[in-house]
Amino acid sequence: MARIDAFLKLGLQQGCSDIHLAVGIPPMLRMSGELLPIKFRNLSSTELDTYINEILTELQQKEFSRGNDVDFSHVTDDGTRFRANVFRKTSGTGAVFRYIPTEVPNLEKLNLPPIIQKLTTYHQGMILVTGATGTGKSTTLAAMIDHMNASREINILTLEDPIEFVHPSKKAQIIHREVGTHVNSFSDGLRAALREDPDVILVGEMRDEETISLAMEAAETGHLVLGTMHTTTAVKTIDRVIDALPSEKREQAKLFLSTSLKGVISQVLCKTATGRGRQAALEIMIPNRAISKLILEDKVHMIGSQLQTGKAHGMQLMDQHLLELVTNKAIDPDDAYLNAKDKTLFERYASTDIISPE
Repeated sequence: MARIDAFLKLGLQQGCSDIHLAVGIPPMLRMSGELLPIKFRNLSSTELDTYINEILTELQQKEFSRGNDVDFSHVTDDGTRFRANVFRKTSGTGAVFRYIPTEVPNLEKLNLPPIIQKLTTYHQGMILVTGATGTGKSTTLAAMIDHMNASREINILTLEDPIEFVHPSKKAQIIHREVGTHVNSFSDGLRAALREDPDVILVGEMRDEETISLAMEAAETGHLVLGTMHTTTAVKTIDRVIDALPSEKREQAKLFLSTSLKGVISQVLCKTATGRGRQAALEIMIPNRAISKLILEDKVHMIGSQLQTGKAHGMQLMDQHLLELVTNKAIDPDDAYLNAKDKTLFERYASTDIISPE
């Protein structure tokens, strides 16, 4: 057993989501959103480097020695999976391990709105799940893939860096491909995917022009493409797709978004009211005729009003969902206040310390 696994096992026993290791401090656990140290000595540079090298492949060691961050999946002896990132900082090596549950999440257990399930029935187009790092994008996508896997006889191809949830094939065939292991990049994987007869393509991250362009091409040619971005609202997501492309392709991007975009789900994670878990709060955009027109006319900034009044179509602003979760006593009011855009809506629920910190 790799020595680092002892820290990972301890973290899971405590119910954490992430384990942080860094030179000069003890191991830290992410517990319901907060970072807490465990009772252990400060890690030395030699000690941590030894732990990390035990689990890196020869190729990963070479990549890390060149000064590059390394993303990979780590599986312990008992089959527990973690998404790992190893990096360098001013004091030396650092690493973060995120626990990936063995059981693939489903839409019901995640308490996601019904419109999310409806999105899984589309046969072509693009669905984007967005949010900052650590907001549960992968979990939401895994639940969507799980629903399609159980209900549709299709070929689903995932491109991830690294592979997170492993889906056993049910009605669907699931093909997992990992960037750096099976393909060199997301764009290479997408280019190959178009020759591999997929019905659904999951793109773990859409962050550059080539990947976004190929994903758009796949969505326009009869595939359902699911992807992630690190944008925090539906409006910012639309802007990000358009701005990622060169000026001569931006009109084409607007036309694509107005016709082939099926939904944007932007999310944050909030502490539950009990403090023993976290619940996703979602902003949801389902493009309709009015939204498509706003995109084509460069009036993306006006989309928010469509979300606010589009409840009948499954749409909602982030603040609307946060307020719903607070009034249903599903999430911590202070967390809702911190994540809200219009904080005045939440002042009656939040504690005085949060509203007026000293």
